[in-house]
Amino acid sequence: MELQYTELENGVRLITLIGTLDMQGTFSVEVQFARLCAGENALVLVDLSKVPYLSSIGIPMLINTARSVASQGGKMGLVGPIYDVHRVLEITGVPLIIPVYHDFDTAVAEILK
Repeated sequence: MELQYTELENGVRLITLIGTLDMQGTFSVEVQFARLCAGENALVLVDLSKVPYLSSIGIPMLINTARSVASQGGKMGLVGPIYDVHRVLEITGVPLIIPVYHDFDTAVAEILK
């Protein structure tokens, strides 16, 4: 699992996850992921378009981080999951906690509201 970080001009933090978000992948990025999402009023988009597989171990990382971001006045959204990953998110109820966007422009517009 690889993690890429970019801060956009509008202050939105874009974190791109690349690889499988299974036990090994989650453990390899979770500390860095949480650190990059930390801080007051953080606006974070997580690009999942390059994640071919999401296991049950990766879901708590996303949910716990989103709750932490929200507790500090920020927002987090997930962007561009492939069909299989989106189904896992839906089945587990993640969109009830973290908004899921299919395209980047919509995600940026919504998180800036």
